[in-house]
Amino acid sequence: MTDAILAARTLSKTFGGQRATALGAAVPKLTALDNVSLDIQRGKTLGIVGESGSGKTTLGRLLLLLDQPSSGEVLFEGRNAAALGASGRRDFRRRVQPVFQNPYSSLNPRLTVGAIISEPLLWSGATNGEQRRTRIADALGSVGLSPEDARRFPGEFSGGQRQRIAIARAIASQPDVIILDEPVSSQDISVRAQILNLLKDIQEQRDVAYLLITHDLSTLSFMCDEVAVLHQGKVVELGPAAQVCNAPKHAYTTMLLSSVLSIDAA
Repeated sequence: MTDAILAARTLSKTFGGQRATALGAAVPKLTALDNVSLDIQRGKTLGIVGESGSGKTTLGRLLLLLDQPSSGEVLFEGRNAAALGASGRRDFRRRVQPVFQNPYSSLNPRLTVGAIISEPLLWSGATNGEQRRTRIADALGSVGLSPEDARRFPGEFSGGQRQRIAIARAIASQPDVIILDEPVSSQDISVRAQILNLLKDIQEQRDVAYLLITHDLSTLSFMCDEVAVLHQGKVVELGPAAQVCNAPKHAYTTMLLSSVLSIDAA
């Protein structure tokens, strides 16, 4: 049917509704994600777009196995990820990597760049010191930084450079999937374009799949093969990026298009 490396099957996530507050009032039930099914194809980019509170980040956390779904499954190479044993989980952590929105908070300021990039290598089997140094140098070179930068600290770099370090950390373990949660939203326009071009180059060179979470439809049209539009936790539109961005079928997608400035216009 598909060549999905990572997939969501009828995923739902609710919060609250099970306990009372200190004053005795019930915590309201919030449905963050409602019956979502998606496929992330090998070597392709699936974009997730929606306004704040639509469930985008919740979906990303579920696919990274950082949170447990209330119902539904995360499938990794066709297997239920919840049923993976200890070795399977280690393999998953190596092969599915995140890049978060804010490189100022996602990088430990007390660690050198080399130490930061080496963290996911603990899951990769590259435990030999020489292997780690080779992987770190390769990852830094792939994002346009120098192997000598491994000895420096995050505070010595600009915001755009820090996001390159975050990307280097993600690719160091040679993953199959990278989940990108608003990876350029904290950057200015010129840096944003550089990072997006870098991500496209990395995908072409390494055949890695991306799940790109964003609120910007212009970013999706540049980066993505397919786009899913989330609204109040539901997928309201799913299709090829060109169709969703240029000829949307759902009124909510049309509203998003009309409210977001394109990168070119900016």
